[in-house]
Amino acid sequence: MKRFGIVVAVDGVSFSVNRGEIFGFLGANGAGKTTTLRMLCGLVAPTSGQALIDGFDIFAQPLEAKARLGYLDEEPFVHPHLTGREFLGYVADLYRVPRGAERRQRIDQLLGLFELAGRDGELIGGYSHGMKQKIGLASLLIREPSVLLLDEPTNGLDPRSARLVKDLLEELATRGTTVLLSTHILEVAQALCHRVAIIDRGRIVATGTMDELRAQAGSEQASLEDLFLRLTAGPESRELIERLLAERA
Repeated sequence: MKRFGIVVAVDGVSFSVNRGEIFGFLGANGAGKTTTLRMLCGLVAPTSGQALIDGFDIFAQPLEAKARLGYLDEEPFVHPHLTGREFLGYVADLYRVPRGAERRQRIDQLLGLFELAGRDGELIGGYSHGMKQKIGLASLLIREPSVLLLDEPTNGLDPRSARLVKDLLEELATRGTTVLLSTHILEVAQALCHRVAIIDRGRIVATGTMDELRAQAGSEQASLEDLFLRLTAGPESRELIERLLAERA
């Protein structure tokens, strides 16, 4: 739980994500997604409850938990007065990635992968939003965390770069990386995530695979967008949505 004064932003949220799973965390603006992610990575202390990363409590055992964790905010902090290459080296030093030829090669590979090799000598302050997003992702991968918490990772990316990120996440999951992904782009979540949780007004209203969510909603053909609208709409909106979906069918 997380309470801000008299406002309960997150209430009774509980879920687990399996190793090698891409887990979608979906909700409208203000539903509690970002607050939950920030509690999971240790940036916001919960009013009550516990968050475990690979079995380590993020607040009781922060060094052990954060060594295994990579977090990308919706507006990632990337040092504006460093170049892209300097920033990756800086993050690698913070997490004690050994210096040497292997680290330099990994930095080169990441800059090439995110199409930043030709801009790596420029100050990050001059990067576009999409480029900052990509250098932020690269800064997570330089140290190969076992758990990734990503808040809108494709935000501001062009279609080519967004597809690259989706392919990359699928490959990382295949190799055993656990991915918790928050996104407003429901098509991305439906195509990419093994399971999803839908949060509404601080509470999780549904969790499961697409088939499980369809069974819960009583509709075998519903898209994730349809399910999301049904599960998060108020009574009046839900009646209208059901009518529109019936007409579409």
